[in-house]
Amino acid sequence: MAKGRELVGRIKSTENTRKITRTMEMVSASKMKRAMDRVIAARPYATALGDVISSLYNPELAESFPLLRQPQTTKRAAIILITSNRGLAGAFSANLIKEARALITRLESEGTEVELHAVGKKGIGYFKYVGRPLATQRNDISDRPTAADAASLVDALMHQFIDGSLDAVYVVQSVYKSALSAPPHSTRVLPVARPEQKRAQKDYLLYPSAAAILTELLPAYVRNAVYRALVETVAAEHSARRTAMKNATDNATDMLTLYRRDYNRARQANITQEIAEIVGGASALQG
Repeated sequence: MAKGRELVGRIKSTENTRKITRTMEMVSASKMKRAMDRVIAARPYATALGDVISSLYNPELAESFPLLRQPQTTKRAAIILITSNRGLAGAFSANLIKEARALITRLESEGTEVELHAVGKKGIGYFKYVGRPLATQRNDISDRPTAADAASLVDALMHQFIDGSLDAVYVVQSVYKSALSAPPHSTRVLPVARPEQKRAQKDYLLYPSAAAILTELLPAYVRNAVYRALVETVAAEHSARRTAMKNATDNATDMLTLYRRDYNRARQANITQEIAEIVGGASALQG
């Protein structure tokens, strides 16, 4: 019954693994719900900011604001790559890294010098492994990012863009569309392009002036774009981990079915062999 004992061990091990993956699936589902709430809460503010900036935007006024400067050529660009600090989320971080590599390749093929800012242990670990230097690296941002986290990531890059040492800033993130769809995406946050008007244009009473308002709103708009990238990527991470753990739980269930079937067959074969030996021994005694 050696095979039977071996199968019993495998069954117990697989059952323990299934308990762990099922628990992780439930935890990720709970965290995903809270992350989705943060994504939904961030959207109205971003829409309102975009509508106001779009209403105030005009070519003459744009020339007065460095964040609206549109360089003729992009000589130097920064990329903020947002990945996960943890694994067990399928190809989530790998897809973001792939998107970042494609963006780096495209920019460098156009003659642009690229500096990379990595957020998350997975992105940091990969680019250290391949030997690409990182301008900054952060793994201290939790799965509940704040506006202060976004500001700490992009404020220094805004100053570099204003003084002309950077010509563009990109963010590589996941765009959370649903629990089953959160593709990686590259978003250019600097220079600020005129936001698309999503609602009917309104008449505003401006105080003290459009220029003074834009001075405050443009940095807030850039920080908000990075904040949204953080919260959407976190929601996508929990969604990917929930899906991965569900698949692992389902696979463990399938393996248990096979192991139990093999165990029952081995047990039946052993019983049959014992019966045959008893019958054979009885026949020998009668003879």
